[in-house]
Amino acid sequence: MSKGNLLSVREDVRVLDATMRDGGLCNDFYFTDEFVRDLYHNNINAGVDYMEFGYKASKKVFSPDKFGKWKFCDDDDIRAIVGENDSPMKIAVMADVGRCDYKRDIRPKNESPVDMVRIATYIHTLPVAVDMIEHCHKMGYETAINIMAISKNRTEDLCAALDILGKTPVNVFYIVDSYGAFYPEQIRRFSQMYLEYAEKYGKQVGIHAHNNQSLAFGNTIDALQEGVSYLDCTVMGMGRGAGNCQSELLIGFLKNPKYNVEPILDQIGDHMTRLREEGVKWGFDIPYILTGQLNSHPRTAIEFINQGRTDYKTLRIDLLDLD
Repeated sequence: MSKGNLLSVREDVRVLDATMRDGGLCNDFYFTDEFVRDLYHNNINAGVDYMEFGYKASKKVFSPDKFGKWKFCDDDDIRAIVGENDSPMKIAVMADVGRCDYKRDIRPKNESPVDMVRIATYIHTLPVAVDMIEHCHKMGYETAINIMAISKNRTEDLCAALDILGKTPVNVFYIVDSYGAFYPEQIRRFSQMYLEYAEKYGKQVGIHAHNNQSLAFGNTIDALQEGVSYLDCTVMGMGRGAGNCQSELLIGFLKNPKYNVEPILDQIGDHMTRLREEGVKWGFDIPYILTGQLNSHPRTAIEFINQGRTDYKTLRIDLLDLD
């Protein structure tokens, strides 16, 4: 049963901008303060509900000499941009299982400008993710759980995981199409599955789509129509590999008058085209089509593109051998 139609205003919808987090994977998180401040203000003016500043990565695992500050999202660096964040937009960060020191680096909410911690996990690291959810909840944060690479998981394992997660205080289950492998029919099916567990446990459901097959926007609005309410996007689709659902498409599509696409167009004109001119790479390309079609991690395509190769048939044959 679809929820709403093309003319509906859904009050439960929340738009999350992940430009700096997923996009940071394209430039090692080296965004200028001017870029970040403009993105912050443009997101507010566009009606965006959450802005994800980057990762809460451990400096013991990743060297600060090799990454920009948004790989680590120190509270003081965020506060230098947002002050006390006197706006309706909430601040989010992502914490990756095994790549963050969450008990040390995630301080109580009353000491931080951050509102939501999104926890990224694979299904086999779920017990650690549950502990992270519990910790962040005790610290006073909203939480979301992103189970990555679900296109590689068995349905019964994913159902078991959602049942476990439903018993935690997590606020949002995220459908994550890590490899850009899903088609709309599959997204509708996963949406129904996630929503069934969300209704059982009083949670919300979100979607984070990748654009390997030019389906990130289409898959996002298909999930929306099924009842998914947290919608990820990035400006100009900036994100690892093929990138994500484009903010300018999603915000231009949503019918709630609180959303306004024009500030996003300002961000594109003032900053995104310059990033492309400076050599930062992301977006639709033939190698990403192949990894999406073959349900494979984009690292192979990224390396292929960085090497300047064009022997696409060879890449496809190599991808067929990976599994």
